[in-house]
Amino acid sequence: MKPSLTKHGTKAYGFTVDDLKERKGLKQFFGFKDSINLIRLSEEHTIAFKEEMQEAFQHGFMAYYKDDNQWQVLPDKDFYHSLEAEGAEAYEAVSEEGQRVGGAIITANGVIGELAFLYVKVGVLSKGIGQAIWKSIEATHPEIEVWETCTPYFDRRNIHFYINRCGFHAVEFFNEHHPDPNMPEQFDQEDGLFKFEKRMKQEQKTQ
Repeated sequence: MKPSLTKHGTKAYGFTVDDLKERKGLKQFFGFKDSINLIRLSEEHTIAFKEEMQEAFQHGFMAYYKDDNQWQVLPDKDFYHSLEAEGAEAYEAVSEEGQRVGGAIITANGVIGELAFLYVKVGVLSKGIGQAIWKSIEATHPEIEVWETCTPYFDRRNIHFYINRCGFHAVEFFNEHHPDPNMPEQFDQEDGLFKFEKRMKQEQKTQ
């Protein structure tokens, strides 16, 4: 089942419901190089989705730690913890050719939303897919007033993506001396995590 884009959400991004009916994908709406569609993750695709996400996260980690480090960035238990959380929604990003090129897991509870994981499939050369995924999630959930997410301190590419591409702001730095009290025990905070927020109502008022 595809997520619905409400009139409020389409207005926020400058296109109409009629546009949505006449044109498929996000390319025309957000100006990205390639068009994708988000669909809710089906049970039969969960394993492949998980493995692609793990590969993407591991690939990003190894870009910074080029030695033979065997640490698994996204263990199965962390993936399923997010997938099964209250209010969780998982989306596959599918290209015009019907191929999965990425995806995301979020939670939406009232006016607070959390981006647990977002990935672009390893080997996909097109630019703008990650940003297209995120903008589509925003448009799908116009009721959210504050989005939150975390990323490891070493991942400069992710930090750039969330701050400079998606409009998040760093609001806190979690580490062994200042752990997140709401973070499940299985998530390792020893090396440090940045917490990001994006306040949607404030952003809209300043436009």
